[in-house]
Amino acid sequence: MSDVVASRVSVRDLKTHLSVWLARAQSGEVVEVTSHRKPIARITAVMPEERAPDNPLQRAIHAGLISWNGQKPNLPPPVPLRGKGTPLSNIVMEDRG
Repeated sequence: MSDVVASRVSVRDLKTHLSVWLARAQSGEVVEVTSHRKPIARITAVMPEERAPDNPLQRAIHAGLISWNGQKPNLPPPVPLRGKGTPLSNIVMEDRG
């Protein structure tokens, strides 16, 4: 948090005009509360909580585990299989007609 104080208000004035000072703090102003001209507290706005994404991929991006530049991914060539039989992709294609 920054040590810059935009406004100072005495406890007495704060109690008298509480809604005005809270509105100023909510708008982003830092309000320092004083008692006998000595600072005793600061009032600042509460930042809204950011909602976590529901999609697991978006959660990983949000957490910084992966990144995406918005472009189509450059994937490596497929790995050749060493087994006998018909590849599953061919069976699916045949089934689709």
